[in-house]
Amino acid sequence: MIAVRAPATSANLGSGFDVFGVALDRPADVVRVERAAETTIEVTGAGAQYIPEDPAKNTAGVVAAELGAPAHIRIDKGVRPSSGLGSSAASAAGAAVALAELYDRSLSDEELVRIAAEGEAAVSGDAHADNVAPAILGGFTVVRDDGIERVNADLSLVACLPDIVVSTRDARGVVPDSAAMSDVVDTVGSAATLVLGMCRNDPERVGRGFEEHVVTPARAALVDGYADACDAARDAGATGVTVSGAGPGVLAVCRERDQKRVAGALVGGFDDAGVDATAYRTTVGDGATIL
Repeated sequence: MIAVRAPATSANLGSGFDVFGVALDRPADVVRVERAAETTIEVTGAGAQYIPEDPAKNTAGVVAAELGAPAHIRIDKGVRPSSGLGSSAASAAGAAVALAELYDRSLSDEELVRIAAEGEAAVSGDAHADNVAPAILGGFTVVRDDGIERVNADLSLVACLPDIVVSTRDARGVVPDSAAMSDVVDTVGSAATLVLGMCRNDPERVGRGFEEHVVTPARAALVDGYADACDAARDAGATGVTVSGAGPGVLAVCRERDQKRVAGALVGGFDDAGVDATAYRTTVGDGATIL
């Protein structure tokens, strides 16, 4: 039996739609695999009742099929589905790493990312790698068609999860088909600033790099209480706040000394809007790890 801890992730980070991603130190899934004649899946933990155990409809089951590695797969969910924190990616990444180890497959990190991304397609409809890349590699990642870049950043983050559900498919459906050139220029500037901030472990630059005016507002409109939570977080010291992935999760970057206040402010901001929420005080974390 092989057990792997696979982290929650946040994708897009405002200015990096379908390109940027970051691994979070917490929360995380634990995926356990054992050889079997055919693949079966058992899911426990956060939101387990909403996750299909049919291997053809589960990200981990799709990964097993891609690898040709049948197994009994047990997933203990620490990352709630439909959270914007890479729940399906954590399961896919954990399964890819665990099954490659179980079957002694010599695969590169980028090959594992590609296989895990096929698992993601079972949920989102497309094989996007912006969540599975940091879930496997850790750190901050930049995904391109011709490869993946990674930075081992060191930053304090707060991930806040309101008690509402936004499906990945719905969140993709509200993304505009086009953007004004002025918005494109602003987004490029923010993305460049964010990358520089990640390379320098600079929360001010990363926070400025979260700024984006095309995708983020469209998705934020699906998250009740988002504006109140963001305003409260900035007042508490957050240097930047944005929708995490498809939402409804929210990601804030801050200095370590402000992290507790920012976490409380995000929860309080959602509470003021009548929405319950949970905050995770976290950092940029490692990728999937064999336990």
